[in-house]
Amino acid sequence: MAWNTAKTKQLLLDAAVEEFAEHGPQGARVDRIAACAGVNKERIYQYFGSKQRLFTAVLEAELAKVAADVPLTGEQATDLGEYAGRVFDYHCAHPHFLRLLAWEGLQDGRVEVAAEDERRAHYAEKVAAFAKAQAEGRIAGDVDPAHLLYAVFALVGWWFSVPQVVRMMMAGTPDDGPQARRAALVHMVRRLTA
Repeated sequence: MAWNTAKTKQLLLDAAVEEFAEHGPQGARVDRIAACAGVNKERIYQYFGSKQRLFTAVLEAELAKVAADVPLTGEQATDLGEYAGRVFDYHCAHPHFLRLLAWEGLQDGRVEVAAEDERRAHYAEKVAAFAKAQAEGRIAGDVDPAHLLYAVFALVGWWFSVPQVVRMMMAGTPDDGPQARRAALVHMVRRLTA
């Protein structure tokens, strides 16, 4: 029987997403990843070389998914509130993604950043879309477009990054479900760019 390398790699990547999101690259165990994937752990080393390279491959795959699922065209850049809402929706559906980014950040430059050049180019495209919308007067131009992009990501991500703080701040708020959070976020970002 022929071995399906692509399928095995995908099984390992799928199993590694939750393991890395839960335990980070240092705490993740290759034996748990292999067991979850139903694959011999030696395949991890054969296909990825190391646990760290597997973590990088997981991040690259997850980054490609979010880029495909939440694009930002020049036209969409004129309503950054709705864009923020779509990013919020993505994180609701994929709560592991920000955890993976947090674990990457906690490595503090000790390892290579996953797809750094591609990510830099991806963010530059978004900044350029914001700058174009500002130049056309379609959104406020008083904030540097790179700072604006960062602010949108920070506003969206904080809901998911520190749920304990959100829980404490929102105590007593009559309606604090995901729909209310999304609506408030969209409104705040629209005000920021009006």
